[in-house]
Amino acid sequence: MYRSALPGESYLQNNFLEGVGMKAIVYEGIRDVKVKNVGDPGIQKPDDIIVKVTSTAICGSDLHLIHGMVPGMPEGFVLGHETMGIVEEVGGDVHKVKKGDRVIVPFPIACGHCWYCEHDLWSQCDNANPEAEVGAYFGYSNTFGGYDGGQAEYLRVPYANVGPKVVPEELTDEQVLFLTDILPTSYWGVEIGGVKKGDTVVVLGCGPVGLLTIKWAIFQGAKRVIAVDHISYRLDHAYRYYGVEVINFEDHDNTGEYIKEITHGGADVVIDCVGMDGKASTFEKIETLLKLQGGSKSAIEIATQAVRKGGTVALVGVYGSKYNLFPLGDFFSRNITLKMGQCPAHSYVEPILELIKTGRFDATDIITHRLSLDKGEHAYEIFDEKKDNCIKVVLKP
Repeated sequence: MYRSALPGESYLQNNFLEGVGMKAIVYEGIRDVKVKNVGDPGIQKPDDIIVKVTSTAICGSDLHLIHGMVPGMPEGFVLGHETMGIVEEVGGDVHKVKKGDRVIVPFPIACGHCWYCEHDLWSQCDNANPEAEVGAYFGYSNTFGGYDGGQAEYLRVPYANVGPKVVPEELTDEQVLFLTDILPTSYWGVEIGGVKKGDTVVVLGCGPVGLLTIKWAIFQGAKRVIAVDHISYRLDHAYRYYGVEVINFEDHDNTGEYIKEITHGGADVVIDCVGMDGKASTFEKIETLLKLQGGSKSAIEIATQAVRKGGTVALVGVYGSKYNLFPLGDFFSRNITLKMGQCPAHSYVEPILELIKTGRFDATDIITHRLSLDKGEHAYEIFDEKKDNCIKVVLKP
């Protein structure tokens, strides 16, 4: 027999018979993930549902976990926060969805009735992670609620009257899967950056979120979009978008100053889609190893120079703990507005779904690999190490 994990516990750690149940991708240590059998999730509260996963994906922020940059990651923790599937079981208080519904599950876990949820800050829900001063997210460590993730055959979804969204049968999984995270996150980055028609926008990082951010900036009417990365095949992908300029930051001694020069004073908006896993200096690597710093701040340093006076910098790439030598004075002295955080994805699912349904926005071009869940270890390897021109992996249980 096995039991479902209690909140904050991992199923693998708490089953009486390890090896019974479903397959899942679990964290085993730094740069070490495994596909293992873990206990099937069960209904714990009356507003829970169990989803039979049909598609899930690996996110760039999952790499922060396996690189040891996020505290509270026990061995055996089930990864993944980009998940959709078929409702398999419902708790007695669930009325929003029913068994057999096909749903996407936004990555923040939100109760729907605390102050933050009522003010559309779903990613900062007070009740989903009451022991911490941060929100709760699927598959994102005990620090962020301890909820096992969706890179598995089944997923327990709490607060099922709030998060899951039924999606039209005529749309494929790949068309709607990214509504769980990277579509809302990229849209939100453009929104909080205040991108408007005629703007010059710099997007730092051409991973999945960066590429979608570029598309949203164009959608919002940006006149000039400049994409920055150092992975050639990702830059090539960005260059295919209409009118996008690309910069390999390794080609310049000071990329930020170069952008300021070619834009005649800097961009109106800079959107950092990189986060703490950017290319780190030797000093930053040592500090991070010693837990004196939360990772690289290379993208932030480029942003300080690439943005114009009075411009806006939006940080949607995930950052960790405190940072030494943060260039606060450079922002302050030039009247720069900083916006940042975890996207309150629930607010954006419906409007973006309408754009998908009407054919006005498509995100499927970023998918480069479609693999079975059994190939999870290989999937993480090629995504993490940028092998085989990997941009986005979709996994099928």
